Amino acid sequence: MSQIPSVSTPDRAAFLTGIFAMLGAALAMSISPSLVRFADVGPLSSAFWRVFLAVPVLWLWMRTEERRPGQAKGKTWSLPIVLTGIFFAGDLLLWHLAIMGTTIANATFFATMAPLWVVIFGWLVLGQRAERATLGGLGLCLAGGATLIYQSLALDASHAVGDALAIGTGVFFGLYFLTVGAARKETGAARVTFEMSLITIVILLAAALVVEGNILPQTAEGWSVLLALALVSHAGGQGLLSVALGRLPTVFSSLVIFLEAVAAAGFAWVLQGEPVSVLQALGGAVILAGIWIARPRAAPPEISARIDTPNL
Repeated sequence: MSQIPSVSTPDRAAFLTGIFAMLGAALAMSISPSLVRFADVGPLSSAFWRVFLAVPVLWLWMRTEERRPGQAKGKTWSLPIVLTGIFFAGDLLLWHLAIMGTTIANATFFATMAPLWVVIFGWLVLGQRAERATLGGLGLCLAGGATLIYQSLALDASHAVGDALAIGTGVFFGLYFLTVGAARKETGAARVTFEMSLITIVILLAAALVVEGNILPQTAEGWSVLLALALVSHAGGQGLLSVALGRLPTVFSSLVIFLEAVAAAGFAWVLQGEPVSVLQALGGAVILAGIWIARPRAAPPEISARIDTPNL
């Protein structure tokens, strides 16, 4: 079914909740590139610990959510959840390698090109058509993101491998958006995040042991960095993303995640000494304009009555 970027008045509260959850997710995930560089383990090992250390928090969240009166458990270990875990593992494997092979601004921009892949795969696989406003907003977000990394790309051709890995990250991230959106129609946000994380852990552990061997951090500071990755970027970021995708159209949600590129550039400036120029700041403003243009509008009664409401 085509996604109509509009919301009816009764769904306004759920829509606003989704918006704030998506903004929180973008902010929580945006600090992860800097934390990955601070970790004293390899990039694949940090990807494993990022998910593994978050499991207790995700389990408590799931148990708390499902104990609420009237809260259905939903489908467990469904195909969309399994695919979400696989796609997220691919996303993290390439993402952490990309962070170490290019600038944080480059890696984040290419990774957040996920909306492009959401539109492409949504059309080819699911037969979904994006509205003109959504496509216009996507175009602006891509232009703004390109402006963010323009100077970085022009200065160092050695970033090519890292940039290619980040592009692959964006493909997996786009597939992740689509499968989480599908899973949230049948299952609560906490269970989706918990179950997909268990699948991701198995894949990441195998990859880290084969490629890097020693996966243990060497210092207390190293453990604290990994714990921050787990609690902020995974439990916080992916958890809020699952919440948002149960309340917002998938394509629009993926556009909001472009804010991760803006925030990541800011964190890289403060924590890694990668300055943000006036041109890059302008790119961030263009991204905000694109998200505003693509926002869902209030639907008239005769249209909103035909819109499928996602499970909350």
